[in-house]
Amino acid sequence: MKESTLVQNAEKEATQLLKERLPVEFVYHNINHTNRVVDAAKEIIDNSTLTDDEIEILMISTWFHDVGYIDGCDDHETKSKAYASKFLKGKGIDDEQIEKVKDCIDATRVKKEPDNLMQKIIKDADSGHLASDDFEATSELLRQEWKLMDIKDYDPDEWIDINIQMLSNIHRYHTSYAKENWQPKKQLNLSELLKKKKKQEKKLEKEKQKARYKADFKNDNPERSIQTLFRTTLRNHIKLSDIADTKANILLSVNAIIISLALSNIIPKLDNPSNQHLMVPSLILVIFSVVSIIMSIMSTRPQLTQGKFTKEQVRKRDVNILFFGNFHKMSFKDYKWGIDQIISDKDYVYEALTRDLHSLGIVLARKYKLLRLTYTVFLVGILISVISFLIGFAFME
Repeated sequence: MKESTLVQNAEKEATQLLKERLPVEFVYHNINHTNRVVDAAKEIIDNSTLTDDEIEILMISTWFHDVGYIDGCDDHETKSKAYASKFLKGKGIDDEQIEKVKDCIDATRVKKEPDNLMQKIIKDADSGHLASDDFEATSELLRQEWKLMDIKDYDPDEWIDINIQMLSNIHRYHTSYAKENWQPKKQLNLSELLKKKKKQEKKLEKEKQKARYKADFKNDNPERSIQTLFRTTLRNHIKLSDIADTKANILLSVNAIIISLALSNIIPKLDNPSNQHLMVPSLILVIFSVVSIIMSIMSTRPQLTQGKFTKEQVRKRDVNILFFGNFHKMSFKDYKWGIDQIISDKDYVYEALTRDLHSLGIVLARKYKLLRLTYTVFLVGILISVISFLIGFAFME
């Protein structure tokens, strides 16, 4: 499309005004936006039937349609019409042509319905970004502009809602070309926004659930606090029991190695009269190692009770039916009866859990008491054995 000299002059005038006088806060309604609208208008014009005069009017209108922003946001269309009128009068253009340009600029108002093809084209071109591949980035510039200009500060979630409303209910294309070629792309952008909205709703719901859980945990639902208490305490008891068993296994292994070394390397040499001084220290070492092994085994040795409980014990709540040692000889029917008695009463549930924790604590206390004694015996045995070996070597000399 070949442009007339008047259109070229309009381009220079509008570009100069926007570049030199437009405040930096206008990150959307600037020369870049005007260039996008001009390109979109040319695309529609190439696929429309307009006369050269109509094309000239339309292109001048397009270049000047947002120039009024250099004087602020309020009623910028009226200001844009004034700048366009001043420019055209300076070029000797008659009033009829000027009015047509002003009508085209006026058609870019949000709620204004276009009256002719020129107005339809400029209105569609002004919203061509709704069908562009970079729609979200371009739209974000408008959000930032409104924020910088203190018009409205929307958060990203609110902005998605506004754009969905715009694309689905407010905006529509007017020219046949835009309806056929831009509307499908606009629908794709709307679909992407709806997907984002759905993701945000899922994320928000998760955050709400977390918040509700925290609130319940702190205030509204003390049951959660109680359950967490029992769960944490039980886990700690089990860990402590595992640690005790590990320590006992370490003692077993160490003392077994000591006895093996003593039997294979020291005791066979005691028959030699020259090694008689090693007999007492070796016996001390072996004896203390054997005692340590015995005590380690005792600390991990399981204890079983009778394996049964009576209904009377359940009713009086003086038996821990959660411990396997108290029910392993019972039938499933009888054991289920006992469990049903517990779960039918919330207080009984907590009492049963408390009793179970108490029983575990008693077992742990026994384990750690024996382990502490075993480590003491092992330490004393090592010290006495070393001292005995030293004394034995001293007497030999």
